[in-house]
Amino acid sequence: MADEITYEYKTVQTVRGTDGRVISRMQGDGWELVGQTQGMLRSTLDFRRPKKPVPRLVIGAAAGLLVLLAGGIAVGVALEDGGGKKDGADKPAAATASGKPSAPSAPTAAASAAAEVITSQNNPEFAALLQTPDSCDDVNRDFAAKYRGRTVAFDGSVVHVAPDRADATRYDMLLGPGDEGPRTVIGPAFKYEDVTTADLKPAGRDAPATVRAGDRFRFVAEVGEFNVKQCLFFLEPVSAETR
Repeated sequence: MADEITYEYKTVQTVRGTDGRVISRMQGDGWELVGQTQGMLRSTLDFRRPKKPVPRLVIGAAAGLLVLLAGGIAVGVALEDGGGKKDGADKPAAATASGKPSAPSAPTAAASAAAEVITSQNNPEFAALLQTPDSCDDVNRDFAAKYRGRTVAFDGSVVHVAPDRADATRYDMLLGPGDEGPRTVIGPAFKYEDVTTADLKPAGRDAPATVRAGDRFRFVAEVGEFNVKQCLFFLEPVSAETR
């Protein structure tokens, strides 16, 4: 039937306790909650919303544009093949006057910046990330994409620890900025996945033999990926100093 409504569907996984914020955000974008499943660490939310019909006029215009683009590419290739190579492509590389290899250049500003540990004091983007009220916000994705592989340091606490069922010495850990532990509501849902206490390299006075929810550290970690469906920001532990 011409008036039959067709839907698009989306499944989002959230950290327990952030369901309400995610649902409100999705509803603001026109999504309807149709299912919700609670897990130990995460909730799975199922949404749908009506698909917007594409006007036939737009489809026809797009097809015509593709035809024009294909024609333009063909003409460009023909002109390039007929033009031949420019003189610059056939010139040999210039040799140095002395014949000696040039000395290595000094480290560039970009290389120095890449080696710097990112903190909320030296990086406004990281400072904003630690204060975001929504662990699903696009600021998480943007920061992970830009700084993946870089090292960050922040004062945080352990939100939740889930032991591996097959190996009691390995854990999944949720971390948050600040000192609130399981009551953390601000900032990303940072996650260490499949780690041991030794992987965190806990140090400092009263360093614990086993990490528990509520423990506070100065975390140093490597930026990993941001999972947009789970709203989890993955990190790789470097060190953790007790606070």
